[in-house]
Amino acid sequence: MKFHSSLLSLTIALSLAISSSLAAKELSVGDDAPNFSLKATNGKTYTLANYKGRQAVVLAWYPMANTRGCTIECLSLVNDGHLIRQYDVSYFMASVDPLEDNLDFAKKTKADFPMLSDPTKSAAKAFDVLSFLGFAKRWTFYIGINGKILKIDKDIEPKSAAKDMVDNLKLLGFTPR
Repeated sequence: MKFHSSLLSLTIALSLAISSSLAAKELSVGDDAPNFSLKATNGKTYTLANYKGRQAVVLAWYPMANTRGCTIECLSLVNDGHLIRQYDVSYFMASVDPLEDNLDFAKKTKADFPMLSDPTKSAAKAFDVLSFLGFAKRWTFYIGINGKILKIDKDIEPKSAAKDMVDNLKLLGFTPR
């Protein structure tokens, strides 16, 4: 019994060591933002590389469509999106939900901006937002025109998400058009 217990402990320790070494490197300000190509609720596919040299991007990851906090965050972007659109940036919400779930969510909230779906979770893993429960963390990435990460906001208040985005854009030196 003691041998079995020791072997089990060793197996668990090795599994943890391997999984942590395979985990994505945590992104930092100044890093190149990982490229992605994701389908959106407006029928288009968005590829981050297409924005490099053209326009800054705000990518707001959210945990799950049609949940309370995510609905509040989305409605903030719907109701106050005009404030964000004063800046020369493209902004998206993204989750690991299937496109069908995000289509339903976008319809219910009347989202007037693209909501991206990452059902394979590859982009979420690259951005290191995938939680151990399998959904995305509520983090927002500000990506410069050069493709570099300008800011990673990990303290999102869903109710004021749009106004907070604008405040962050101002802090990062963006000016209204």
